[in-house]
Amino acid sequence: MKFGICNEIFQGWTLDDTFRYARTAGYDAVEIAPFTIAKHVTDISAADRIRIKDSAAKAGVAISGLHWVLVQTEGLYLTHPDASVRTKTAKYFVELVNCCADLGGDRIIVGSPKQRNLMDGVTAAQATAWAAEVFRDAVKRAEDRGVVLCFEPLAPVETNFVNTAEDGRRFAAQFGSKAMSIILDVKAMCSESKPIPQIIRESAGQFAYFHANDANLKGPGFGDVDYVPIVAALREARYNGMVSVEVFQFEEGPEAIATRSREYLRKVFGE
Repeated sequence: MKFGICNEIFQGWTLDDTFRYARTAGYDAVEIAPFTIAKHVTDISAADRIRIKDSAAKAGVAISGLHWVLVQTEGLYLTHPDASVRTKTAKYFVELVNCCADLGGDRIIVGSPKQRNLMDGVTAAQATAWAAEVFRDAVKRAEDRGVVLCFEPLAPVETNFVNTAEDGRRFAAQFGSKAMSIILDVKAMCSESKPIPQIIRESAGQFAYFHANDANLKGPGFGDVDYVPIVAALREARYNGMVSVEVFQFEEGPEAIATRSREYLRKVFGE
């Protein structure tokens, strides 16, 4: 397994400084939230994409991929009843795939709870069909460009569409493509009735990314979640992908979040 960290933790930092600090703290990769660079990925020029990719390589880290992909975008929605909105959203996901690949990344994390909530009168079956329609072209482009779209099951307090890993696996399976999978997120799994290690084992071979955090919205080791059985389950599931630190409470500051999270991960993974 390799270890990454999300760049929005480093609020106010340049990407160059973020890449350098991540490497110093012992991370293999940085996961990028596009809104920290531009409002839309289409605003990130080809030259800027090359520069960002080269900057990460110079610092000695990879760019694992993109997340928070619909933050600050307007008029995009996965399950909207209006077909024109879904068409616009579908085209944007194709552009997200292109941007991810141009940056050297190979994973796109799709959380976006506000842009997938079922609107009044929309059934779960309709939402599933519409969301699948939105992703069709992006999945095809992802197959061509070596990218995997990872749909993220999220807690009911965040969204009413795809709340469990089982739901996520079912949604991803309908594409029949290695370019569509799911991500497992510790914070999100804390909302399920099943123990996290059980969810990981049941998802073996069916998830392509892993977010390390805590139910308290902070980094791994900052709360009560015990990662020892989680690590054992990841190994039992033969997961060998990225374990990326994603947090939502930043009061400790980026240096403390990054270093303490990495130290805890070293401890529980026995590095």
